[in-house]
Amino acid sequence: MYHKVWRTKLLGDILIMHETNRILTVINSTNRFFFTNLQKCRSTIYALSSGQGKCGVAVVRVSGDEARCACFKMTNIQKLESRKALFKTIYDPVTKEVIDKGLCLWFPAPNSFTGEDTVEFHVHGSLAVIKALMSALSKLNFVAALPGEFTKRAFYNKKMDLTKAEGLADLIHAETDYQRRQALLQAHGVLNKLYLNWRNILQNCIANFEAYIDFSEEDNIDNVILENSNIFLKQLLEDIQRHLSDGRKGEILRNGVKTVIIGEPNVGKSSLLNHLLQKNAAIVSSIAGTTRDVIEVSTNISGYPVVMVDTAGITNDSKNEIELEGIRRAKEYIEIADFIILAADSTKYISSSMKFKDYINSYISSLNLKISMKKTKHFMVVMNKIDLLDDEGKQLVRNENVVMLSCKTKEGLSNLIKSISSHLEQLCGNPSADNPAITQIRYRNHLTQCLYHLQKYFEIINFPEYDVAVAVEEIRLAMKELGKITGHVTPDEILNIIFTKFCIGK
Repeated sequence: MYHKVWRTKLLGDILIMHETNRILTVINSTNRFFFTNLQKCRSTIYALSSGQGKCGVAVVRVSGDEARCACFKMTNIQKLESRKALFKTIYDPVTKEVIDKGLCLWFPAPNSFTGEDTVEFHVHGSLAVIKALMSALSKLNFVAALPGEFTKRAFYNKKMDLTKAEGLADLIHAETDYQRRQALLQAHGVLNKLYLNWRNILQNCIANFEAYIDFSEEDNIDNVILENSNIFLKQLLEDIQRHLSDGRKGEILRNGVKTVIIGEPNVGKSSLLNHLLQKNAAIVSSIAGTTRDVIEVSTNISGYPVVMVDTAGITNDSKNEIELEGIRRAKEYIEIADFIILAADSTKYISSSMKFKDYINSYISSLNLKISMKKTKHFMVVMNKIDLLDDEGKQLVRNENVVMLSCKTKEGLSNLIKSISSHLEQLCGNPSADNPAITQIRYRNHLTQCLYHLQKYFEIINFPEYDVAVAVEEIRLAMKELGKITGHVTPDEILNIIFTKFCIGK
């Protein structure tokens, strides 16, 4: 059953308000697409918005139509003043017991984070004060907020789109400086601006095509309108192709650079890992085959997030089932790694009397690895144990394609960090507003589909006597894919998945 049905004057779209008064459905009069959105939710929600645990100051946020009641019933405030901090005694609304003294702030709709009436209480951060305040708010029949519910309401009230919301989530979870920069740019709308501009181009082209279909015979609308639209669409297709061919820099930066250390047993892989992490994450011993399983640890190198992986020494001589399983897992990680560090024993290279390039190729071949110095872009060689070489031996090892290192004396460690940082910069890029990167696989999937429909459109119009109505449907589908990125046509179940990734109170 529906509560209200009416037709807009300008667009001719049908608006249907469900009887819950929460869901607004917009159905285009051409019946070609529809999307749903939520009106302002009726319930008033509350949550601790600052970090969990003991702290100097805790912030409790309340949002919804009845948020102002929290001020009137829990303090002696007589008149609310927008965005003004008032130091007040805070009471339990039922027992009138004093909970604490703190700051009360009022943010009236629509000029608040959620777009709803919002109140914040800044109180002492003891567990007892927070518990008492939360209990008091529940007595006003407010509802404890779910993870991401404040941001979800901000999205529904058009305070932000999905790209901004997900950028905010990434900013909350950012662990390195470059992750922070990228997330901040996205939260401020660099991707939103780009994708909305592309969507507007498609929307204008569709309007031109519809005008041509409906009025070309009556009003003498010539083919110029189609030709001009095709110029815009061709440029857009090229822009999306360029955007997609970014080497996954934004996604790698967001998720961390998967970096795997490989090599034969006892070449110092675990020692290398410990030096890079600056802690003893892996057991180190002189016994070959000490590492049997994959050790995965996240770290920060020069502001870039790195998921560092130490692997079992790779050998073809082992018959130990556990060691063989470790070798199998090591080779699996190589397949999914963004960056490979090949560790080798410099003393073995010296004793081989081979040229460096030939030795490394022979070393890789002996390990049965599917990597190549020429073809593997992000790949570096670390020659360990140079403390065992004399000056003449070190000179032989010295090569522009290798980092010389002694895990024992730490000689060459600064050069190693510098070289790794150079690779990380190439892998992750430098976040900027002028060249925003794709940060989520979800965006890449929708952009790929958008590109597919644009290419289909150009395939169709290459046929003589093509049907314009059929061709324009591909443009409409392309626009729909962009709408899924920003949230214009995203199903509620997808939204629920996205917003549950937020912490409670945000």
